[in-house]
Amino acid sequence: MKNMNKTQKIAFSGVVMAIYIVVMYLTQSFAFGQYQIRIATAIYSVAYLFAFLVVPLGLSNLLANMVMGGLGFFDIVGGGIVGLLTAGCCALIRKLKLNEWFLVIPITLIPGLGVSAWLSYLLHIPYWTMAASLLVGQFISGVCGVLLVKALKRIWMREETKEEAHVGQD
Repeated sequence: MKNMNKTQKIAFSGVVMAIYIVVMYLTQSFAFGQYQIRIATAIYSVAYLFAFLVVPLGLSNLLANMVMGGLGFFDIVGGGIVGLLTAGCCALIRKLKLNEWFLVIPITLIPGLGVSAWLSYLLHIPYWTMAASLLVGQFISGVCGVLLVKALKRIWMREETKEEAHVGQD
């Protein structure tokens, strides 16, 4: 998976976008509640492994908000921007060679504080009340994101070891 060509990156991006939207659809019963536990936002962490996923992940959030009844323009476009920023920060954490546990910070804070800006206005709820509610759910997603990255790294390291062993036999 290290040396993907352009076609493979596009295909992989499409698969990740589809997974994001399906996870969002399957978890919407608790993703839009008082504590918005949006497990799909854990998928932003995959940009830590594949920086080219930043834009597809932002688009995934935009599409999910559009398809699943977001609260209009601000929620749809704002969600896309929050997705870009969050996934971008996840990729930056890798570039800075920081530990995977730093992924909890952008996955928790950017959606938790950013989305609260327009949701508090649209729903007529005080900003800090909304932010506190979102931050709780996003923290759970942040921890899930770290666990996802750790699992994927373990899987891909195992696959790369198998490929190297196979090449050595040729």
